[in-house]
Amino acid sequence: MSTATSDTKRRALGKGLDSLLPRVQMPAKPAAEAAAPEHPETGKPREIPVELIDRNPFQTRMSFDEEQLAELAASITANGVVQPILVRPQANGRFQLIAGERRWRASQQAGKKTIPAILRQVSDEQALEITIVENLQRADLNPIEQARGFERLMREFKMTHEQVATRTGKDRASISNYLRLLKLPASVQTHVESATLSFGHARALLALGEPAEIEKAAQRTISLSLSVRQTENMVQTILNPDKTKKEPKPEVPVDPNVREVADQLQRALGLRVTIEDKKGRGKVIIEYAKLEDFDALLERLAGN
Repeated sequence: MSTATSDTKRRALGKGLDSLLPRVQMPAKPAAEAAAPEHPETGKPREIPVELIDRNPFQTRMSFDEEQLAELAASITANGVVQPILVRPQANGRFQLIAGERRWRASQQAGKKTIPAILRQVSDEQALEITIVENLQRADLNPIEQARGFERLMREFKMTHEQVATRTGKDRASISNYLRLLKLPASVQTHVESATLSFGHARALLALGEPAEIEKAAQRTISLSLSVRQTENMVQTILNPDKTKKEPKPEVPVDPNVREVADQLQRALGLRVTIEDKKGRGKVIIEYAKLEDFDALLERLAGN
């Protein structure tokens, strides 16, 4: 992708999120406060007490990494909040989060009394959509969280794959691939959420179709620490067992003298020995089952 295309995409993302956030018209101040300097709503941040801010009830993100929150709190202690949060005013004089819960939580951990915030007047529906889009534009969501976010946009707002891709700045094919993850059995989704299985592993396992087969293959992938490529090969073996069966290699006749020498070595070493000989050239293969066997072999060969 060219730099120009990349810059255009970044601008489109920022503009798309901002277009969801109409600016709030602040009510006139009481006469008692008329002497105080006014803070017109121009889109600029204002300091709001953290204790007057309530959590977003439409938040789709349920888990927050405590270690990352602690790191962010330390950064806020040293440098302050670099990016303001977004809030909407409530009738009771309090404010409700629209976006920026991690910054709000970390500010509380850092002991901050106030936090820079931009006020916006939005409906419940807009707040829900903004929350989902803001989360999906983050880089640290796990694949299942992203898939659920995409699915909720489609369900709540009747969006097509194309519309979700446009709104979130994602590729349309990626939207489809993430949504397919929701077809995984719940137990396998949990492994993807915890990063025990990667997005690549999950995609490979989906090819099996049957939930029971997927769960069984997922357990094997985890227990053997298979790579994505190895998982793909395993899935293909399950799907096409006949094609993956190799014809047994014909036995190569072994010279009786070579076999006799191999037997002598096996008796002497107490290990399996194979000699591959081709017209006086070849190799001797000594197999061992545990480190103790290897150490004993080393002592014999080194003469110590």
